[in-house]
Amino acid sequence: MERERMVEELSKIVGKENVLSSETDLFLYGYDASLFKAKPDCILFPGSTEEVSQIVKFCHREHIPVIARGSGTNLSGGTIPTRGGIILHFSRMNKILEIDIENQRAVVEPGLFTLALKNQLARYGFVYQPDPASEKVSTFGGNFAENSGGPHCLKYGVTTNHILGAEVVLPDGEVIQVGGKALDNPGYDLTGLLVGSEGTLGIATQLTLRIMPKSEAVKTMLAIYNSLEDAGRTVSAIIADGIVPATLEILDKLTIKAVEESVHAGFPLDAEAVLLIEIDGLKDGMERLAERIMEICRKNNAREVKSAKTEAERTQLWAGRKGAFGALSRLRPNYLVCDGTVPRTKLPEVLVQVMEVSKKYGLTIANVFHAGDGNLHPLILFDERDEEELRKVHLAGSEIMKLCADAGGTISGEHGIGTEKMKEMFFIFSPQDIAAMRKVKKAFDPEDICNPGKILPEVQA
Repeated sequence: MERERMVEELSKIVGKENVLSSETDLFLYGYDASLFKAKPDCILFPGSTEEVSQIVKFCHREHIPVIARGSGTNLSGGTIPTRGGIILHFSRMNKILEIDIENQRAVVEPGLFTLALKNQLARYGFVYQPDPASEKVSTFGGNFAENSGGPHCLKYGVTTNHILGAEVVLPDGEVIQVGGKALDNPGYDLTGLLVGSEGTLGIATQLTLRIMPKSEAVKTMLAIYNSLEDAGRTVSAIIADGIVPATLEILDKLTIKAVEESVHAGFPLDAEAVLLIEIDGLKDGMERLAERIMEICRKNNAREVKSAKTEAERTQLWAGRKGAFGALSRLRPNYLVCDGTVPRTKLPEVLVQVMEVSKKYGLTIANVFHAGDGNLHPLILFDERDEEELRKVHLAGSEIMKLCADAGGTISGEHGIGTEKMKEMFFIFSPQDIAAMRKVKKAFDPEDICNPGKILPEVQA
């Protein structure tokens, strides 16, 4: 369909004031936090499920791709309009529809910032546990699409463990409800299928979430190491002792330097690594548990273990972790965040191999990661204006994913596959596996209009 006519027809659904189509707008909505870029045909700002349904019906009828988007924090190219089409931006659908304290549930729209809900829940003494580092700006629609994690995923699980239901617009525009406030719904687990499907099977317009009472007590500790490998070994030792902290996060020397120059979190500049540990639960027994963890850290060559004495100290430590990605952007113009997961016991070995990749390609790599569940985030620093350096970055990123797969891990812990890691899907899946997934995609979206060109590579003959 001719673009001007398409824009005119879609303006009838959402209003002219909620349509963007200038060349500048198309450029601005053609990239996310990944390394990829493409140009959409227009951007729409729907205000209701009904408007989303009408737009998707139009796209289905006219065979136009449609891509749901929030803040654009996607790190794997999941919101890139690789085949053009319409960007659905959910900034107008950003409300908390219900907070049900009695049943420990909340209902939200997809454009709501993660932290906005947490701030509201704090008034009731409740919390939504998944905590992506980008929670200030990441939206629930993106969390749903990518099955996002965060530091608390070690103890509390990722997004799929906290989304109980959703209102979803299917690729033909039909609106369905999957799951709900009750547990153990009969029938196929469509909620589980849709969470993490990266917008390729449908578009969520409402989400039903599990919320929890805040823990009675929280204790945050910082262990300091002269060796990154020792920090990695400590993680396995803590879990092997039967202790499951809320978080176990590691930052390496380069990340520490960037963080201290940026947010002054109090990390020692001469350390090779720091391990940020947080435990939560009942107040009784917490000090004994903390002392046991500190003892394990010392046995694994921690040169010092400190405990936050005040809420201000705890907040400052977390500011260092949450601000790590932003701080590293001070060092080079660009970075690629690799997102792979390995068994905890393989962390020291794989970290050494990642550094070998750094030397092989002459690239600077910083490490900051969810160590408790083996979720690595090597950040490859570079300048995209250097074409040869950019070529090496893609090669190094793929090689790191292969290291994770070969160690018995996988190629994404929380950032998704998107456009970035489609060919790497063959590191962990056979052609038959991919073909089976494609059958699911085809069953939901036979016209391939819903975020096309993502996740699934073409099956090799």
